[in-house]
This record gives sequence, C-alpha cells and structure tokens, in this order.
Amino acid sequence: MKILIVLTSHDKLGDTGRKTGFWLEELAAPYYALADAGAELTLASPAGGQPPLDPKSDAPQAQTDATRRFAADARAQDLLARTLRLAEARASDYDAVFYPGGHGPLWDLAEDPHSIALIETMLAAGKPVTAVCHAPGVLRRARTADGKPLVQGRRVTGFSNSEEAAVQLTDVVPFLVEDELTRLGAHYSRAPDWQPHVVCDGLLITGQNPASSEGVAQALLERLRA
Repeated sequence: MKILIVLTSHDKLGDTGRKTGFWLEELAAPYYALADAGAELTLASPAGGQPPLDPKSDAPQAQTDATRRFAADARAQDLLARTLRLAEARASDYDAVFYPGGHGPLWDLAEDPHSIALIETMLAAGKPVTAVCHAPGVLRRARTADGKPLVQGRRVTGFSNSEEAAVQLTDVVPFLVEDELTRLGAHYSRAPDWQPHVVCDGLLITGQNPASSEGVAQALLERLRA
C-alpha cells in the first residue's frame, strides 16, 4: 500500500504579511493512521524539499498526540525535510493520494498543473483521491475525460464559509472552498463548525476541517482494503 501525501509549498497569506503553509495536524494525524496500518508513505510538494508549516498550527494550543509524536519522530521529520518535487511523482507508483490542508494549497496546488494531472490520472486509474479542510480546493481545475468539472454531481465537503469567517480570512483567501465546490456543481455538505465531517463519493474522499483529518485517513484505508 503506497500512498503519496502532497503538501503545499506556498507560505504567504495573501497580502497580510503573515505566513501560511500546511496545517500540522492535518499531516500528522493521517500520517500515523496510514503508517501504523502498514502504508508506505511518500511526501511531495511543488517545490520539493522542506514545505512551509503554518505557524498557527504549531502553536501550543494546536498540539495533539499526533503532532507531538510527529515532532519527536526523526524519520518523519527527515521525510518532511526532503519532500519529492511533485513534477517527479508518477501516479503509477502509488495506490492513493492524500492532500492535507492549511491555507497554502489554495494558492499553489489549486492551480498546479502537475497536481491537476495527478488527480485526474489517479481517479481515471481507479485510485482514491483524498483531501481535507482547505485541500478540497485543489479539485477546482480537475476535469473528467469529457471535460466536465471533476466534482460536478459528486458529494464533497471542505472548509466551510462560516469556518473561514471565524478565522477572519474570508477576504484574504483567493477563493472560498465551499463556494467554489458549489459553483462547480458539487453536492457540498457540512457539519457544524469544527466538528468532524467526512464525505465519501466513490474514489473521492473529503473532510471538512482539521477534526476530520484522521477520519479521512481511516476512510481511505477502508477503501483500499475493500
């Protein structure tokens, strides 16, 4: 069971002067859910090397058992420091792909041609594509073989408009995940803010927020074992 985890390389939170990147818990919790189940994990990012960590996700109040384990795990830290350049990743080498969130993916992965091609190729090959929190935004440019939006008519979730408003970034992000998925014709659903919510639609598995990250990983494992 080989799984590719794709992280953002984008570290600027719009024009605010603040930093962003990937959200630590959304990497750490799935990382161990998958690794402890025997998956062989490869980490990738558009730029390769060390991807930027959203500093807010590394704050004391954001820590979980998984993030503390990740911080103390020399092998995991080494993999993170040496992510594969996404352009070098081949869909044929993996059984599934997982996209952690954080705000960074809205700027780079949502528009990255290598990411778009990877998503389209994985699904066409019958392999699961999973994304949590802001990462379902990476689906916005992906298309089916007949040119329709990949999410059109599919059940999905992702970071909600009210959650974005709660973190006061509605006017900073390049697009709102909930609005964009809905605009593309997806059947978007959500739970109350910050509550776990995982949606499975065939090979497409999405989670609403950080609390959903481990659930998305468990749903991926169930799919791979089916």
